[in-house]
Amino acid sequence: MSSIGNITFACQDPAKLASFWAAALEYDIQDAPPGMLEAIAEQGGDLNMAAAIVDPLGKGPRLLFLKKEKTITTSIPIHLDLNTPDREQEVARLVKLGATEIETKTHTIGQYTSVWTVMKDPEGNGFCVQ
Repeated sequence: MSSIGNITFACQDPAKLASFWAAALEYDIQDAPPGMLEAIAEQGGDLNMAAAIVDPLGKGPRLLFLKKEKTITTSIPIHLDLNTPDREQEVARLVKLGATEIETKTHTIGQYTSVWTVMKDPEGNGFCVQ
């Protein structure tokens, strides 16, 4: 059986995007393994080549941010859905953190109605808040 090791984002600024998602999800920024930053610096590498955040309770997935080119797409084929008891309040909080609100959608099937807001993080990666 497999399990999720990381949800990985291609991005321009791993540290900045990790900070946004850590604040959005109340995650912790994961420290680099001992000696790794020193080894990267000694080799003249980019100290902001990767960043990761983890759930402090150990229940949620690890999010990994890698500095690399993003694939251009016109839709959001794979994205995060954030659940919250107060969607409008959470959208406002995320906008203050640097997200962009795109649109709010509603879908009704019989007596069941779903409402969610499509958003983008500071680097344009799509996600939804419901």
